[in-house]
Amino acid sequence: MDKIIVLIFGSLSIIFTYWFFFMKKINTVQAEGRVNILVDGGYKPERISIPFGKTTKLVFERKDRSPCLEEVILADFKVRKFLALNEKTEIEINPAKKGEFDFSCGMGMFHGKLIVK
Repeated sequence: MDKIIVLIFGSLSIIFTYWFFFMKKINTVQAEGRVNILVDGGYKPERISIPFGKTTKLVFERKDRSPCLEEVILADFKVRKFLALNEKTEIEINPAKKGEFDFSCGMGMFHGKLIVK
């Protein structure tokens, strides 16, 4: 009986792990000119599609007290900006090329992605 319980629990754990890491869908938000990004335990939304060649304002609003999230880095756009707690911080970018560009917190623990089309 013990072996059957362990087998069932192990199988369910494997299925859950596979679903969590490989089947989890992350929605992409379409931005036209401006997008609000909530900084609270990560970035929400974390995948943002922006138009090529047009200026887009990224408006970060930090609600998380974690020192890790007090800074945002957009390395491909040479931007490193401090995010004050409970305040909105605007960053304007004008992508010169198409592709996917990462942004992260100052410690590199939380990530997001800009998709330029």
